[in-house]
Amino acid sequence: MAPKKKSKSGLISTDKVVADNKRAKFDYALEDFLEVGIMLTGTEVKSLRHGQGMIAESHVGEKDGALHLLNAHISEYQQASPHLQHEPRRPRKLLMKKRQMDKFMGAVARQGYTVIPTKLYFDKRGMVKLEIALGKGKKQHDKRQTEKNRDWSRDKQRIM
Repeated sequence: MAPKKKSKSGLISTDKVVADNKRAKFDYALEDFLEVGIMLTGTEVKSLRHGQGMIAESHVGEKDGALHLLNAHISEYQQASPHLQHEPRRPRKLLMKKRQMDKFMGAVARQGYTVIPTKLYFDKRGMVKLEIALGKGKKQHDKRQTEKNRDWSRDKQRIM
């Protein structure tokens, strides 16, 4: 676990990654990365502080004129009372500037890209952030080439 630091605002920050989408790097050619905020309830943030989040099966989609993180799983916070609990797979609104959203949605509409969540983490101020990327789906032969390059670089490191 990362060491805890006290920031200027008095919040305790861990600078730790809660969830990582490793499959995205294998299935997509990722190009343009962006750090965005995410609207969460109190019990969701507490659950994420305990490392109870998963974005492996999630995706980003447009809903009501804004981008939302869909199908991400954040477990219920065990110490909270039942009437304060959140729904684990509810859609969560992403916080970004209008120009950034237009850029990403324009690439999806015109050029056939997909918006993929790659990492969910706490930043230096203790805020939950989501890293999203534009990606194009890889074909089977592209995946094999990526695997060959990774194996070769690993073997090269062993030889050195």
